[in-house]
Amino acid sequence: MVVTLPEPLLGQYKRFSLYNSPYPAHDEGCAIDCYPGTLRDGRTTEAPSPVSGTVLETRAVRAPPKPYAPEHDYLILVDCDGPADLEGLTARILHVDPAVETGQRVDRGESLGELVRAGFFAPWVDNHLHVGFRRPDQNPHRASGSLPLEVGVEIRPLEWDGTGTVVSTGDTYAVLDAPVHPDPGETFVGVRADGGGVLDGGLPHYDGGGVHGRDETLEREPTPISLNGDRLGVARGRTIEWDDVVVTANGEAITGLSLFCARDADFGAKLICPDTDFEVGEAVRVRVRSSVGD
Repeated sequence: MVVTLPEPLLGQYKRFSLYNSPYPAHDEGCAIDCYPGTLRDGRTTEAPSPVSGTVLETRAVRAPPKPYAPEHDYLILVDCDGPADLEGLTARILHVDPAVETGQRVDRGESLGELVRAGFFAPWVDNHLHVGFRRPDQNPHRASGSLPLEVGVEIRPLEWDGTGTVVSTGDTYAVLDAPVHPDPGETFVGVRADGGGVLDGGLPHYDGGGVHGRDETLEREPTPISLNGDRLGVARGRTIEWDDVVVTANGEAITGLSLFCARDADFGAKLICPDTDFEVGEAVRVRVRSSVGD
């Protein structure tokens, strides 16, 4: 069974990713991370529910220890009655300190509580909801085992030549001004692979990635995936196994490239670079090189 996530669910978030995570729950695109919009004061705290339904359970769960994160995360289980395609499934939602309780009815878009920056997050990851779906006969508490997901929205592939100018930085990342979203707020976009489709995942700092919208005739054939002529790995279906590669920015190795789907005006290539400093206004060229023999 494959679960299609409809536009009413995805459209309330500014970004999403099926593969940009190190955790097995995302293997084969069986979970999605949904990033809400930013509030006026610059914070992202409220967690709009992806579904309508009845809260089955809330519980605290232990998170990996990180010096910047609380000891616990939270799990919220919702018996879905909408959107219609999800009716009868159990939504499994993490990274929200619940303001709801067992037996409570929630509507899609209603706040489930406050987002939690738990130890599951790398320092460069923005606040988000982790969402997966189970049939009623499946164990909802196991980390892995959710149903494979498809996105029921158009994702427009954007050509990107690997260059750009730094427009913002953090302690562990830098964001470029390219590629530019052509129509913010109206459609989701992502970086286009050379052979078509939109790239998704942490290259190569997470084990693998994905490519949305591949030609169905190639769906089951192992296919090399590249960006600007640089080979990234091999796709089987939509899931990519990265080659042994390194991402460079201006010739210097960095941790990687964060790839996702977005509809906000701030879309641009995100470089993961905790050991490298970039200045706002600096011109950057990104390449992907084989690390074999380095």
